[in-house]
Amino acid sequence: MARGYMLLLACALALLASMASAKVVKHTFNIGNATFKPLCKEQVIVAVNGSLPGPIIRVHEGDTLVVHVLNESPYNMTIHWHGIFQLLSGWADGPGYVTQCPIQPGSSYTYRFNITGQEGTLWWHAHSSWLRATVYGALLIRPRAGRSYPFPKPHREFPIILGEWWDANVVDVENAALLTGGGPNVSDAYTINGKAGDLYPCNTKHTHKIKVATGRTYMLRIINAALNNQLFFKVAGHNLTVVAIDASYTIPFPTDVVIVAPGQTTDVLLVANQAPGHYYMAARPYISAVGLTSNNSTTTGVIQYENATSSAPLMPVLPETNDTVTAHRFLSNLTALITGPPRVPLDVDQHMFVTFGLGLEPCETKATCEGLNGLRFSASMNNVSFKLPSTLAMLQAHFFGVSGIFTEDFPVVPPVVFDYTNANVSFDSDLWTPVKGTRVKRLPYNSTVEIVLQNTAILGTENHPIHLHGFNFFVLAQGFGNFNRTRDATLFNLVNPQERNTIGVPVGGWAVIRFRANNPGVWLMHCHLDVHLPWGLAMAFVIDNGPTPSSTLPPPPEDLPRC
Repeated sequence: MARGYMLLLACALALLASMASAKVVKHTFNIGNATFKPLCKEQVIVAVNGSLPGPIIRVHEGDTLVVHVLNESPYNMTIHWHGIFQLLSGWADGPGYVTQCPIQPGSSYTYRFNITGQEGTLWWHAHSSWLRATVYGALLIRPRAGRSYPFPKPHREFPIILGEWWDANVVDVENAALLTGGGPNVSDAYTINGKAGDLYPCNTKHTHKIKVATGRTYMLRIINAALNNQLFFKVAGHNLTVVAIDASYTIPFPTDVVIVAPGQTTDVLLVANQAPGHYYMAARPYISAVGLTSNNSTTTGVIQYENATSSAPLMPVLPETNDTVTAHRFLSNLTALITGPPRVPLDVDQHMFVTFGLGLEPCETKATCEGLNGLRFSASMNNVSFKLPSTLAMLQAHFFGVSGIFTEDFPVVPPVVFDYTNANVSFDSDLWTPVKGTRVKRLPYNSTVEIVLQNTAILGTENHPIHLHGFNFFVLAQGFGNFNRTRDATLFNLVNPQERNTIGVPVGGWAVIRFRANNPGVWLMHCHLDVHLPWGLAMAFVIDNGPTPSSTLPPPPEDLPRC
C-alpha cells in the first residue's frame, strides 16, 4: 500500500513539475520594408524586425507561443507555423483564405497556440504571395524539462537556413509570371542564413561563419526556406549524421550529403574531427526537371576551427544538379526512431489516389501567353486546379456553415486513367487543361487516410515537395514510374517509416503516405514550390469534430482578421 502511494505521489509530482516547466513565450513581429545588399546592389525587401532571416523562436515542448504581428508592409500578410500541428488551434495555422483572411497593411493580429507533442526543428514563414522569399525564420522546439534528446547532447546548435535571393521585388516577379502565363524569372543567388557567400560577386565580407572546437559535436538544424529549389548540402571534409527530419527523430543515418526540399528540415550532427582550418559548407540545387531554366550556382558558408591559421577554405564536391540517384538514396533510406510499439495505423478507412503535375489553360487577358502553345501554365491535383476564395476563409465557412466558399467534391481518384509517367502524354492535348475549383475532401474525425501521390509527365516530370498542414504523415514507400499496388505494397514499411510534414515525391514517380485525421479543421495540402501554388497545385481537407469537447474546434478568436 505504501509502495503504491509513493508511486502515485511520484507521478503526481512529475506531472506538476512538467506543468510548471511550461512557459508562455512571446514575440513581436514588426513586418515592413528593409534594405539589404547580399549581392552587388541594394534591394528593398519585406522583412521581420529588419532582419534576414527573421527572429529565431526558441520554445520547449509544452510551451504556449504568442506572436504579435504588426503588418507595416504594403502587402497583405499571414504567417504560417510550418509543421506545427495546431491541435484545436487551426485558426492560427496561417495560410491566407484557408484558415484566416490576411492581415492587411497597417493592421495587426496575435497568433497564440500550444506546442504539443513535438520536438526538433520547424520554421515559420509568410503564406501570402511570394513574400516567404524574405519573411521566414527558424522555430526550434527543445524537449521539456526532465527530458533529453535521444542522442548525446551536442556542444552547440546552429540553425542553417537555406534561401533564395532575387535582385528584384519578388511580388513583382510573381505578378509578372501570372500576368504573362509563363514561368517566373529564376533567383539570382542562394543564401545561407541570409548571406550568399563569397563565390558570388561583391561577397567577400558576406559569408556566414560558424566557429567550432576540435573534438566537439555540433547540431546543424538545416531548413530549406527557398521558394522553388531543392538543395544539396555538404560540409567539406566532414561526415554528417541525420538524427531528425521535420521535427521527428530518426534512426541515426550517416551521410556525406543532405538534400532538403522547400519546407523540409533536417537535423544533423557534425563532429569537429578534422585538422584545424576553414571548411566550406555549401549548397546547390537539385534540378530534377529536364530542360528547366534554373539558377545552378552554389552558396557557401564557412566552418572555422579555433586556432585555425588563415587559409582558403576547402570546398566539398557537391552532386551534379541532376543527380536523382543520390537524392533518392538519401530520401528513401531514412527511418523513424521508434522507442515503443509501432505507431503506423494498420486499418485504412479512406483510400485516395492523387495525381498531380502541370497543365495549360487559356489566357485571361490577351490572345496568347508565354506558356507552351501560347497558353498559360496551370497545375492541378486529380485534374482540379485549386482556386483560393477571396471573400471568406475556408475555415470560417466550415465553422459557421457558410455555403458557396468551397465544395466537398474533390475526387479521390483521377477522373481519367492514363499512363501517368509516360513522356508521350505531353502530346495529348486532352490532358492539358484542368478544371478550376475550390474543392475539398471531408474526412470523419480519427479516420485513417492513405494517399498515393502520383507524379504525371504532362509537360514534364519534376520532384514535387508536397506539404500537409496540421499533421505529420508516415511515408510508407516511394519509387519511380506508375504506382502498382500489387507490386509496390510489398515495399511498405509499417514498422518504422519516416515521419514528415513535407515529402519530395520522386521525379516521374510516386509516394504513399498515411495519417490519422485527428485534428478538426480545414487543412491545406499543396506543393511547396511557390511557383506551383498560385498555379493551383493544391487541395484541402475538412476534418470533422470528434465526439468530445477535447476533440472539437473552438470558435475563432474575436480579433481574427476580416476579408
